Amino acid sequence: MALIEPLLSSSAADGEKTENRSSTVDRRKAARVASLDVFRGLCVFLMMLVDYAGSIFPIIAHSPWNGVHLADFVMPFFLFVAGISTAIAYKKVTDRVADTQKALLRAFKLFLLGVFLQGGYFHGVTSLTYGVDVEKIRLFGILQRIAIGYVVAALCEIWLPCQRWCVVISLLVIYLGLLYGLYVPDWQYVVPTDSFIMTANNSNIYMVNCCVRGDLGPACNSAGMIDRYILGIDHLYAKPVYRNLKECNISSHGQVPETSPSWCRTPFDPEGILSSLTAAVTSIIGLQYGHILIQLQGHKERLWNWSIFSVLLMSLGLLLCFLGMPLNKSLYTISYLMVTTSTAGFTFCLLYALVDVYEWRCSTYVLEWMGKHSLIIFILVTSNIIVIMAQGFYLNAPQNNIVHWIITRFVHK
Repeated sequence: MALIEPLLSSSAADGEKTENRSSTVDRRKAARVASLDVFRGLCVFLMMLVDYAGSIFPIIAHSPWNGVHLADFVMPFFLFVAGISTAIAYKKVTDRVADTQKALLRAFKLFLLGVFLQGGYFHGVTSLTYGVDVEKIRLFGILQRIAIGYVVAALCEIWLPCQRWCVVISLLVIYLGLLYGLYVPDWQYVVPTDSFIMTANNSNIYMVNCCVRGDLGPACNSAGMIDRYILGIDHLYAKPVYRNLKECNISSHGQVPETSPSWCRTPFDPEGILSSLTAAVTSIIGLQYGHILIQLQGHKERLWNWSIFSVLLMSLGLLLCFLGMPLNKSLYTISYLMVTTSTAGFTFCLLYALVDVYEWRCSTYVLEWMGKHSLIIFILVTSNIIVIMAQGFYLNAPQNNIVHWIITRFVHK
């Protein structure tokens, strides 16, 4: 746990190990930026807010496909702050091979932790069952994406500190080539045998008609095709958010009617392979903000450079939207990358001014504390341990618990 904590906690990422312990402590104190902890705490808070309140207030939950809601900013914020922390952690690279090994090991452990937390320990408020079939476990997810973004940014910082923008351009070119260039044929999906959904001819096989190239819809995009071929359809996210589209006509109990298009029932991973390319770019851009933080000492110079860079990203992102590239979190389109990353930049500027310039530490203490313990909080939230604990106390009957009361009163499930 201590090895992967630097990915989400600045307390371990703000300095480097050296032979002189006292100088290490001094350097960590000097490099520490309180607003970075506050920003990380804000990410965790937003994650908890959209997870638990998204069903009550759909406007803050993930957008079903194109467009952005509050929840769609959480992942880019995490990746952005990981990039800043990486720039601080590797501001002095003395042994490239050793640092590379450490970065790869940290990313590997974080990736495995993400898979482990997706083990399905809590199946819902109406069930206390747990566990998941390893043949159907989801392989990619939130921590896995952060691990990928971190390791790409770390390798850029270690080996290509002056060529990172070449890496950015390369990743974006590969992404565009695969997204718009790959041909997506017709494909089929077999409904699991334990599902009660059957087609009109009593078959559990659904055919999705595509035969297109460059489609950005839920059914026939190349990102989904790549994941189906490489990861396997059983290892993708089983309840994609596009089921909330009007075309799918999903019921209040999460069931897709037989009259809905066939693709409404298919799995799709919003943290898949292709979208991880542009997601990694967010962390590389975070490196740039981290370099500004390290190389410039004055508050005005830092804020000015961050603001200019954020305005440039926002302008490019909005221009791409105007030219026809939608804001899409599931595909992590380049327009979405630029708009959300620039929003992260503006947010960091605001927090830096409030916390580090004007020293409003008391008003942001809770967020700062959450940022310092972000990985532990993430584990508790992701594994639903907090929900299980709240559900474990009831009055007279098991269904008389606070979780069941909130859902029946507000979520209506």
